[in-house]
Amino acid sequence: MKRLFAFVSALAALLASAAIAGVPVQLKAELYDDDGRVTLGDLFDNAGRAANVTLAAGPQPGGNVVLDAVRVQQIARVNGLDWPNSRGFRRLVVKNSSAGNAGTGAVAGARQVEALTYTRSLAAGEIVQPEDVAWTPVQSHLVPGDAPQDAEAVIGQAARRAVRSGAPVAARDLSKPVVVKTNDLITVTYNIDGVSLSLQAKALQGGAAGDQITVLNPQSKKTIVAVVIGPGQAVVGPEADSLRSPTRSASIR
Repeated sequence: MKRLFAFVSALAALLASAAIAGVPVQLKAELYDDDGRVTLGDLFDNAGRAANVTLAAGPQPGGNVVLDAVRVQQIARVNGLDWPNSRGFRRLVVKNSSAGNAGTGAVAGARQVEALTYTRSLAAGEIVQPEDVAWTPVQSHLVPGDAPQDAEAVIGQAARRAVRSGAPVAARDLSKPVVVKTNDLITVTYNIDGVSLSLQAKALQGGAAGDQITVLNPQSKKTIVAVVIGPGQAVVGPEADSLRSPTRSASIR
């Protein structure tokens, strides 16, 4: 009787494990949408009941929608699908099925090219997400001279000013996001030869990662120049020298 109970328990555990693992699926070779919404079925073969789960609004004719691969993997898992992403994709580009081509090349129509545009309006300071930009046909004379050629260069950047939906993206629209603000209390670290010393300081300037800022040591009341490395974090010393932004120092914000 005990052996039978142990066998049943092991079988139940095995079945539960299989259920949690999800159904293995493969990413389609070409990703298209034709009904105005991107679903798991548009991305994966054999999605089964999860095929109708919506991920994002579909791309406009001639345009693309960029999805974050990690987020797609999470949604697939929640809906019983196991996509291992063995090729390590960071972004997935879904094209409209009526689009003749993709990327940054020419589109039908002598005066149009594909350019990266905003899919929604952004306020100053907002961070660009994968779904906020898409490749769409734009009249060539409207494309900025500093238009990005890669969506990866845009995603994760912050809007310098308000931008409107449908406008072509210009590099001057964007900057690295500010992760330390004026008057923030931050941790400043000095690392050398395996020894690490830290202190709490007050930021007298705001800055993005890689920016130089001035901070105040509240104990000595002296100011020092540090380099921002992340939210609430900065470094001084040899590590700071190797990380200094070659283009600019932070301005007071």
